[in-house]
Amino acid sequence: MIDPVELQVLTGALRAVCEEMGAVLIRSAHSPNIKERRDASTALFDPRGEMVMQAEHIPVHLGAMPAAVAAVLNEEHAPDRSWILNDPYAGGTHLPDITVITPVFAGDRLIAFAANRAHHADVGGPTPGSMPADSTRLEDEGVVISPRVLDEDAIAELSAQMRRPDQRRADLRAQLAAGRVGSRRLLELHERHGADKLAQAFAEVLDYAERRTRACIAELDDGSYAARDVLEAREGDLEIVLNATVDGDRLTLDFTGTADQHEGNLNCPVAVTRSACYFAIRVLTDPDIPPSAGAYRPVVVIAPEGCLLNARSPAAVVGGNVETSSRVADVVLRAFGRALGQGTMNNVTLGSEDVVYYETIGGGQGACPDADGPSGVHVAMSNTLNTPIEALELEFPMRMIEYRLRRGSGGAGAFHGGDGVIRELEALAPLSYSLITERRHHAPSGADGGEPGAVGRNLLDGQELPAKAIGRLDKGQRLRIETPGGGGHGRAR
Repeated sequence: MIDPVELQVLTGALRAVCEEMGAVLIRSAHSPNIKERRDASTALFDPRGEMVMQAEHIPVHLGAMPAAVAAVLNEEHAPDRSWILNDPYAGGTHLPDITVITPVFAGDRLIAFAANRAHHADVGGPTPGSMPADSTRLEDEGVVISPRVLDEDAIAELSAQMRRPDQRRADLRAQLAAGRVGSRRLLELHERHGADKLAQAFAEVLDYAERRTRACIAELDDGSYAARDVLEAREGDLEIVLNATVDGDRLTLDFTGTADQHEGNLNCPVAVTRSACYFAIRVLTDPDIPPSAGAYRPVVVIAPEGCLLNARSPAAVVGGNVETSSRVADVVLRAFGRALGQGTMNNVTLGSEDVVYYETIGGGQGACPDADGPSGVHVAMSNTLNTPIEALELEFPMRMIEYRLRRGSGGAGAFHGGDGVIRELEALAPLSYSLITERRHHAPSGADGGEPGAVGRNLLDGQELPAKAIGRLDKGQRLRIETPGGGGHGRAR
């Protein structure tokens, strides 16, 4: 056994390795989506593929990353041989999220994996930005990368199939650099503490996270909890159904009854569904629990194969990773009496063959039983920043017309939901656009008598667009996004 003080020191060291990996990736990347918005995540895994530690980056990335490591676990590993993938049905989430996995060797012994995932502004396909609102098959969404070795030949081959290949090459090399830093830092810990102590630390961190999560679940009342909500698909609403059961220190989340996978792109690989559930569990338990696979051991997620939340290949998934994941987190939180945040990432993609801009836009968070919800934040499955106006106008042919809080959009209550934002852009050159948004018809609910937040709106030159829209902006046209507010908590006094 490692004594508690030493365990905390080693836990802090592992967390620091993840954070340093993230800093290297963000500072080395060339695309604004990574270097400005920080749409990237890092984690460490033990030799068996269990996630030992992660940085506080993007929830939808991190909870799903164990599937990526599992996809390469049985490959032939060697020092300085990294792996790359984005296939949602072989360890990925959606195609723009590219994962790089670096095995860590001490001599000839595999001691760990350092992994990172980054959302690339484009991965090819017919739509600039690779986030089409109208995709129906995976091949509509870009280049599919099954697990393969990542070297300079692979970087050249893959980037040549994507827009802005110069940025893609630079960003992939930044991901490789992050993996090498993680490997170097783990080897330093290995030299300082020894192989056995490091392996023991991995196991102790996992067990400690499990014990603390079980203790938190045990504090919940035993019994069944239910919730349901809908996604606003192009062809009509799709229902997500949850029946949750707390049994002592175990929690089962059963999505039986959820809509079947559909012809659009709101389908989820099951890894994304699990990721959203794990995020919600962290909210419901204690966010200070070490973010590792041990924390997920007491949780069982059931999503029948072929349903919206466990889709079969080759179903399109680009919206599932960003929007359906948000709704999965919503229904888990709703089942346990929480007011909901905006419930959407408000995905906006603008581009041409020469430039590609991708943005998720913040909104209102739900109120708590003892506090108002924060305004203008990226909530739930997204944890990115915005693209600063200065960087946006420098990099892309567009001008920011308006960017402010959407006052009064948070739900009323004893504690108010947070307000959404308004972000309006003017095209300075012809650009295609793709919008994948939610909560344009169904408002985020309040809790305990609190009012729902306002629904969002998408407008082109003042004319309302649907939640999922694709088209073209001519020079001088304006695209306006008004994001939802969060639900209130408690009846207004």
